[in-house]
Parts: sequence; C-alpha cells; structure tokens
Amino acid sequence: MFKRLWFDGRARAVLAQLLIACAFVGTVGWLAWNAHANLTQRGIAMGFDYLGEAARFPIAESLLAYQPTDSYGRAFLVGLVNTLYISALMIAASTLLGFGLALARRSRHPLVTGVATVYLEAVRNTPLVVQLLFWYSLVTINLPPARQALQPLPGVFLSVRGLFFPSLSLQGDTQPLWWALGGAALLLWGAWRLARRAVAPRMPWRGLGLLAAVALVAAAAGWGGASLHADVPALRGLNFAGGSAFTPEFTALLVGLTIYSAAFSGEIIRGGIDAVPAGQWEAAHSLGLKPGAALRWIVVPQALRVIIPPMTSQYLSIIKNTTLALAVGYPDLSFVITTTINQTGQAIEGVAVLMAVYLSISLSVSLFMNLYNRRILRTQRA
Repeated sequence: MFKRLWFDGRARAVLAQLLIACAFVGTVGWLAWNAHANLTQRGIAMGFDYLGEAARFPIAESLLAYQPTDSYGRAFLVGLVNTLYISALMIAASTLLGFGLALARRSRHPLVTGVATVYLEAVRNTPLVVQLLFWYSLVTINLPPARQALQPLPGVFLSVRGLFFPSLSLQGDTQPLWWALGGAALLLWGAWRLARRAVAPRMPWRGLGLLAAVALVAAAAGWGGASLHADVPALRGLNFAGGSAFTPEFTALLVGLTIYSAAFSGEIIRGGIDAVPAGQWEAAHSLGLKPGAALRWIVVPQALRVIIPPMTSQYLSIIKNTTLALAVGYPDLSFVITTTINQTGQAIEGVAVLMAVYLSISLSVSLFMNLYNRRILRTQRA
C-alpha cells in the first residue's frame, strides 16, 4: 500500500504540501513561543490592553480631534486618517501630473520632450528619502518668515510656517443639507444609468438629473438656513490665523512624494498610450477629430486596459511610501506606532497593527482597481 502511494504523483504532492505546512506552522509557533519567553523574562506583558491607556504624546496635525490625554487607540485612528488623507491626495496629484508628463514625453517639440526626459531621469534615479529631505529643508529653511510671506495668489501665503490658503465652511443647520447631498448623488447616479441604457434616448436624462440634484440641494440649504462662508487667512502676530493650512512637514511630504510618484505614473501612462495602434489615431483624424478629442474619446479609453494593471501596483507603492513620513516628521500611522512602541515597548503588537492596516488598505485598493479593470474590459468587449 505504501509503495503504491509513493509512486502516486498526487499522493506525493499532498504529502509534500503537508510537510511544508507543518514546517511553516512549527516555525511560526517556535517564533511566538520564543518571543513570549523573552518578553516575559523582561517583564513586558503581551496584548492590546494598552490601547485604552492615555497616549501622553502630542500629534502636531490631525483631521480628527485629539488631545495627549486620549488613548493610544485614538492616536492610532488619528494616524490612520492622516495616512489615508495624504495617500488619496498623492494618488490624485501624481496621476494628473503623470498624465501631463506622458503627453510631454510624446510631444513633437524637442524642448518639451527634453525637459520631461530630464525630469523623469533625475527623479527616478534619486533616492526618495533624499528628495523628501531636500523638500523639507527647502520649506523649513529657505522660505521667509510669516511677516515676509510669499503670496503667489490672492489669499494664499507661503512661509516657513507652512502654506495658508482660503477655505469654505458651512454655517447654519447642515443636517438637511447632508441628507440632500446623498439624495442628489443618487439622482445623478440614476440619471447617468438611464442615459447609458438608452431608455427613451430623446430625453436629456443627465441634464434633468443635474437640475433635480441642484434644486434638491438648494431647497435643503434654504430650509436649514445653511450657507457657505469664506475664511481667508490673515497675519496676526507671528503667524497666520483663519483659513486652512498645510504644515511644512505635510507640504514637504506631499510635494516630494507627488513629484517622485508622478515620474513612474507618467511612464506607465505613456506606455499605455503608445500601446494603442497608430491606426486608431489615423482613423480619428480621418473622422475630423482634433488631437485632443482623439486622445480623449479614442485613444485613452483603449489605453486604460494597458494602464490600469501597472497603475494598481503604482498606487500600492504610493501608499506604502507614506511610511517615509518619519523622515520629515509628519504624524502618519507609522509615526504614531513608532512613538507608541518607544513609550510602551509593545513592539510586536505595534508592528502587527501596522502590517494589518497596510495589508487591508492595499487589498482594498487592489480590489477596487481590479473591479474597475474588469468593467473597462467588459465595456470594450461589448
């Protein structure tokens, strides 16, 4: 019987997999036991009970309300929101800048192509940490003080304190307005679906949906008395007050990572555009379409099926590169967890949380991009 099983290929494959699984489980178990023994010997208790204790360290900037007396769990949440916020901004900014770089690389003007090529080669062949430190030193050292702040646009001020710009705020009862915005989004989605399905094609469904959405939001704003208020920053003492602000750490991280990521995104987009057969350009020109219209309606929709898969990996790299915020002092999740480990000594728990959070974010982004990619492929096949 054993001889027959030994010469059975499927049986040998199952046995090999069982041996590998046992070796893996045994290795993980040994590492866990060894870590537990060493931590017990040093008097460090394992577990996540410390998340309810007071953090006792400040966070320089956050989108959520936070005080040093808040718990470590609250500090982790603040760092997570900061990470998601900077990641979303960098993905959007690097995609737009990368698209411009892709068009510049394909330009027939030698100066435009040369400048884009020099930019790409210089950025891609320089370490990211060096670029972040360069932008941080530029923002924190070479910019003027608040009283001599640069004003590139009306109401926008740039100084060693950061970037200050006007912001809009809602005043009055805003609850009906938020409900109306949700209803307006559903109206626009329904109108878009009706227009795409060609139900009663002579009806301007998109225009009607837009008018209905605007009327709903306006009625809700009038009912609740909500209104927009412009808050412009103004110099008061040694700093600006009012409006919104980007700190030097946030500005350096956003600019550095956006410029670095846009170089890779630009090459991905350029490769996708170049993958579209030249006959598609010629067909578009024969129909009388201008280059911009041909790019928008003919080339880019076909290039997306080539662009989206590598752009998914690029977006994941952008999210993981936010951990370099430590280099410039921006309080993202890795910064908060590192500070927590230094105070509590709960290194294993902290690293486990960091790995789990970034794994969850990466899987969510991959799922969304894969679903979008399938929709693009299904639309093109139809």
